[in-house]
Amino acid sequence: MNLKQLYYFKRLAEKQHYTEAASSLFITQPSLSHAIAELEKELGVTLFEKQGRNVRITSGGMLFLPYVEKAICELEKGCNALTKLADVAFDHVKLAFIYTMGEYVIPQLIEHFTAQPATSNIQFSFYQGTTSSIVQDLKADKFDMAICSMMPDETDIDFTPIISQELVLVTARNHPLAQKNILNIDLEDVAEYPFIFFSEKSGLRQFIDKIFVGKNIIPNVACYVEEDTAMVGLVGINYGIAIMPRINLLSSSNVHVINLNNIEQTRYVYLATHKYRTMSPPAQAFKAFMLRFCQENSFR
Repeated sequence: MNLKQLYYFKRLAEKQHYTEAASSLFITQPSLSHAIAELEKELGVTLFEKQGRNVRITSGGMLFLPYVEKAICELEKGCNALTKLADVAFDHVKLAFIYTMGEYVIPQLIEHFTAQPATSNIQFSFYQGTTSSIVQDLKADKFDMAICSMMPDETDIDFTPIISQELVLVTARNHPLAQKNILNIDLEDVAEYPFIFFSEKSGLRQFIDKIFVGKNIIPNVACYVEEDTAMVGLVGINYGIAIMPRINLLSSSNVHVINLNNIEQTRYVYLATHKYRTMSPPAQAFKAFMLRFCQENSFR
């Protein structure tokens, strides 16, 4: 039994005339007769019987018909759903990014990309999270691309550096270091203070860990957080100091920013894409734009 036989059966049940049914299906009458005969042979039931020049559906055929109609209807619904999905996907980009990108970088990218006439109709869905969760969802095909930290062990993902970030030390405004108006400091000079650290889910965590290891410093960790907003808030109430990227949020928060001396490593943010999946034309267009725009512009 195949789908074509079911379509033929349904049409013949509607027309109850082989010639008319075959004509409406754009096939020959012998082809239709053969298909129905094969279906009856497989089912072991006579579906139609002759009535003069016409045929009429049998009781067995009447019993079978609603199941066939329902099956065909559900298949057509599925085809329509896929068509709608394809239409949406054609002008739609699913983009994930780490929390620090949401305040300034992503709005700038979207504003400039959609300002172009050729891409003004492209729509976006946005997802935020830690690098760990984002990369796992990218592998599960939940979005087209992501802006996050690098995870070297994820061999199925291409990581392309697009943004460099300066790491700074952040304290509360009433912290002793802020009261002294210190603007530059060595990490060794703040080792005694409690630190607010990024959790292991953050892609920045491993990078900061390497800095402490390189300085032979074991930090006194007061707590762990997943994203920058919580870190800035806790620093602002003097719960601890923190090392974090110099983001725009710092300038409008109740914190004091200090440059770190002798921190040679540059922290990059990456465009992450799946190596073995082909992106839609809108996603490819946005990727090309993003690489060019980030190269020509400086983000913090």
